[in-house]
Amino acid sequence: MCLSGHKRTVPQWAVLFLVALVLPACSTAPKYPPLPSMALDEAPDYLIGPGDNVNIFVWGLPELSSSVPVRPDGKITTPLIEDVPASGLTPTELAREMEEVLATYVLDPVVTVIVTGFVGPYSQQVRVVGEATNPQGVPYRENMTALDLMIEVGGLTEFAAGNRASIIREVDGKPKQFSVRLDDLIKRGRIEENVFMLPGDILIIPETWF
Repeated sequence: MCLSGHKRTVPQWAVLFLVALVLPACSTAPKYPPLPSMALDEAPDYLIGPGDNVNIFVWGLPELSSSVPVRPDGKITTPLIEDVPASGLTPTELAREMEEVLATYVLDPVVTVIVTGFVGPYSQQVRVVGEATNPQGVPYRENMTALDLMIEVGGLTEFAAGNRASIIREVDGKPKQFSVRLDDLIKRGRIEENVFMLPGDILIIPETWF
C-alpha cells in the first residue's frame, strides 16, 4: 500500500544501467556489405510490361497497324489478332511474335514495335519503401543510380535514417542485402555513395530512432 505524498526514487545505479543498455541499441545500425560495383554493359534490355503503350507498325499494311496499351494481364489486342502475350518480351521479340501470328493472314509480314509510356514489368521496376517523400515503384532506366532514384521519389523525409538504408538485390538467384549511405550522398555530396541500381532492386529507408 502506497502512502499519499510518498515518492519512490530510482537508484542512480539503475538509471545508469538502463542508459548503458539503451544507448548501444540506438547507436548500432545493421551491418550489411557495400554494394558491389556493376559494369555499365550489364544493364538488361527493356522488357514490356502492363501499362506500357506499344505502337505496332505492319509495313505496307496501315490497316493492320495500331497503337494499343498492354493490359493488366500482360496481353494486347490488335486488328485481326486478339490476346497476344506482350509482357516480359523485348520490343524485338514482340515484333517477331506478331509476324508469326500475322503470317496466317498476310504473306511475309514485317512488323516493328515501338514502346511508349514506359512502365515495364514489376520484375524490372526499382521499388523504394520507407522514409522517402513519395515511396513507389520506379521503372528502371539504363545506368540508373541511387541519386536518380532519390530525385524520382522526392528525396528523404525528415525522419529518414539515410545512412542506415539498404538495397535488397537478387544475386545468383538469392536475395542479398547491401548497405547504402544516402545521407552521405544527398546531404554531404559524397558522390562515391552514388551506387548503380539494377532492375528488381528494393531500396529500404528506415526511420531514425530519435
